[in-house]
Amino acid sequence: MSNSRYPYNWKEIANAVKESVDWRCQKCDKLCLKPGEKTSHLTKSQRRAYTLQVHHWNFNPADNRRGNLAPLCSGCHLYYHRFGRGNISPGQLELELKFKT
Repeated sequence: MSNSRYPYNWKEIANAVKESVDWRCQKCDKLCLKPGEKTSHLTKSQRRAYTLQVHHWNFNPADNRRGNLAPLCSGCHLYYHRFGRGNISPGQLELELKFKT
């Protein structure tokens, strides 16, 4: 049994949310990478910047109601987790400076 706060089907939930907005960030409108898209021309940092993530507005990864989920690029997602709030690792916070939109 996993001790993750995310449900067993989180990947499917997150993909459905991302697909519902055609892989665009809902804050800055950046078009992000879709699964299977060629990325060999991008650096690792660029791939991270164009990765769409799903944010929980109430910072609770167990609450996956559609109204609580927002598809955001990594820079915008980090914006909402500033100052150590939420369920983000400290190492991810430094990415915000590189990819802030």
